Amino acid sequence: MPATPHVRALRLAPLFAALGALAGCASAGGNKAAEPSAQVNALYAQLDQASKGYDTALQQAREGNAQASQQTLSSSLEQLKRASAQCGNSPGCDPQRFFAVYDRLLRLKDGSFSLGDDVEVSGEQTPEGSATAGKTGAASLPQAQRSVTLLHGQKLSELIAMNGPVKAALEMWLTQWRSSLMDAYVNYQYMRYQMWPAYQSRDLPEAVLFGIMAKESGGKVHAVSRSGAAGPLQFMYATGLRFGLTSDGGFDERFDPALAARANAEYLDEQLGIFNNNLEVTLAAYNGGEGRMRRLVGDDTAVSFYDPRIYNQLSQETRDYVPAVLAAAWLFLHPDSYNLRFPKVDGVPGNVTLKRPASLSELTVCLGSAGGMESGWFRTLRNLNPRVDPQAALPSGTRLVVPKLLEQPYAARCADGPWPILANDLHTAVIPVVAAAPEPAPSRSSSTKSRSYTVKRGDTLVGIVRKLGCSDVQEVAQLNGIRQQHIKPGQTLKLPACR
Repeated sequence: MPATPHVRALRLAPLFAALGALAGCASAGGNKAAEPSAQVNALYAQLDQASKGYDTALQQAREGNAQASQQTLSSSLEQLKRASAQCGNSPGCDPQRFFAVYDRLLRLKDGSFSLGDDVEVSGEQTPEGSATAGKTGAASLPQAQRSVTLLHGQKLSELIAMNGPVKAALEMWLTQWRSSLMDAYVNYQYMRYQMWPAYQSRDLPEAVLFGIMAKESGGKVHAVSRSGAAGPLQFMYATGLRFGLTSDGGFDERFDPALAARANAEYLDEQLGIFNNNLEVTLAAYNGGEGRMRRLVGDDTAVSFYDPRIYNQLSQETRDYVPAVLAAAWLFLHPDSYNLRFPKVDGVPGNVTLKRPASLSELTVCLGSAGGMESGWFRTLRNLNPRVDPQAALPSGTRLVVPKLLEQPYAARCADGPWPILANDLHTAVIPVVAAAPEPAPSRSSSTKSRSYTVKRGDTLVGIVRKLGCSDVQEVAQLNGIRQQHIKPGQTLKLPACR
């Protein structure tokens, strides 16, 4: 059961006391031998003011003024970012003071008083007068619930250690993996109404679901790894079977986003129970195998994933995997704090009934960039209709799941007119088939003439071929129906005649 607002406020009190102490240290004189300059003291004063602003935001939230609280909180964080940037260019200023307070503010923002602990949010009931009343799918999920970050009663922010590996993964997501992160976010938003309810029902943070999906497949439902892991959450075949992902009429259910999310939530719930809610170790088990992690951890379920006894025994893939998932989850919660802006996505689900035969590929062509989707709708259509062959023509009357915002463009562009004709013309284009060139006939001399050789002690097939200089090893082995190493003294070998 969630804690009452009064209890939560008391629980946060020690954190705010520590925050105040930290800010106080920033404004203190410190060592007289290294007295900060007036410029540095001014920056430290801004640090102190940002901390006090957060206290004000907390009080506003307790008084029920959530909007003012959010504005004060955002202002405090922005002030802190500006001051920390100036600190880097000010001799004598200690940037670690700013980073420490910034990290604390960000963690307290995550699931604390504004959209988390101090606001009761229910996924089971929606007020009749609310904006989401009467809606289905993604539209029925209160946006405030995005910030409910409790993992079995623990704040996700308190479980993510902002250490070197996680910071390095944050940089990767913000640089080299940035486009993959953006694609994963867009893909997830259109599947969110199918995937998140499984996590929500088991008290698992949505951010973790996104982090796993971003790292595993980027939100590509039909992704298959070299090792055979499949689907948006990359289940191995045996593990998928264990959690009910079977074959339905020839369709591999690992590719179904709703079923895969349900199985993933069950898996994480099981492993969190085994590892006493140790999220990092549980993620390592998901990537590297639960059996291996149980052997490494033993009875010490509180052991850190980064403990050398654990960390040094894992593959490089698993050592990279865990911080990458946590970093993606952190960015999902706090994009603005890392100068990241996710696109706005209208993920409300809808459907169309085909007015004329078409494949998903043809629909992609006639829909074009409708709704502002510059990269086209192929991936989304595939994700939402995982059982459909994208190249196969579907008959009229087929019902397809699409984002609701595509219902009108389909009626306007794809039911009639020039675009579906063009799309069909492109889709049914015939590619010439080039017949393979016939293999050259074997040389008469090599096929009709041969000689023999008697194997001597110490001979090898390679040595025989080199000595005679007119055949290759494979040719001799095939001619005699033997393996290279299977020759013995006294054996007579057929050898192709020299040309």
